[in-house]
Amino acid sequence: MRETPEQLKELQALLDASLSRSTSHLRSIVTDRTATAEQLTRILVGMCTLALSTVTAKGEPRISGADGHFLHGRWCFGTARTAAKARHLAARPAASVAHLRGEDLGVFAHGTVEVLNPRDGEPAADWPYLLAYFKDFYGADAFDWDEEVVYYRLHPHWMTVYAPDLDQLLRQ
Repeated sequence: MRETPEQLKELQALLDASLSRSTSHLRSIVTDRTATAEQLTRILVGMCTLALSTVTAKGEPRISGADGHFLHGRWCFGTARTAAKARHLAARPAASVAHLRGEDLGVFAHGTVEVLNPRDGEPAADWPYLLAYFKDFYGADAFDWDEEVVYYRLHPHWMTVYAPDLDQLLRQ
């Protein structure tokens, strides 16, 4: 768990607000089958495969996979700078992500992405810390970190969790 108490508080507020403004159908599924912010950060450790949704210039949805890392209460993910999803996000930074583990866990979020390491411009203030994390995870020589890959952080305006058996997830 890398989150500060303030980040956990913000994440919990987001989870609570998101569920409260969700449809009655979603609330009937998720209520009493969800996780707190603290529990979620204990579950989402390491790389978590994300289904990432972007939008084309014609407004058509596109979904693809991405390596997600839940760091400081936010999803971070990367892709090749030449990937279609990178072009989509550069033009239209709205995105949705889902992390699913069978029927045991579903984490769903909608928001706007921030480019962590833009080719032109200043990187995010915490990029050195995040870059060290990614190099440690993937290997320092896995990519040309400046030219080949672009990393994003999703700033969610909505997020919910479905976790019907929290005890099992927390034991893993």
